[in-house]
Amino acid sequence: MKAKNIYSNLPDNLPEEIFETLVSSDNIKIERIISPRNHKTPGGRWFSQDTDEFVILLQGSAELFFKENNKIIKLKPGDYINIPRHKEHRVESTDKQTETIWLAAHYK
Repeated sequence: MKAKNIYSNLPDNLPEEIFETLVSSDNIKIERIISPRNHKTPGGRWFSQDTDEFVILLQGSAELFFKENNKIIKLKPGDYINIPRHKEHRVESTDKQTETIWLAAHYK
């Protein structure tokens, strides 16, 4: 067993989002997501998981767009949201000044 830090090993000049699994079992997967500055989900792509997703924004800022009701939700550090399974969503934008760091838990 070894302690690690969620803010360590952040890459420089990130070209695309990084999804890093921190813990995983049959019922849950916890991951660190690092989004580049001024990032947006590529056109036409939607996230829609088979599991519910609890996500908390740790650094930076972001706007999530939900297809079903055409709604944008703005997040700042400390904000969290629970996204039901198969709820189509995308990252509309991330912070322009710094990388955005998320902690996501995908659970059944």
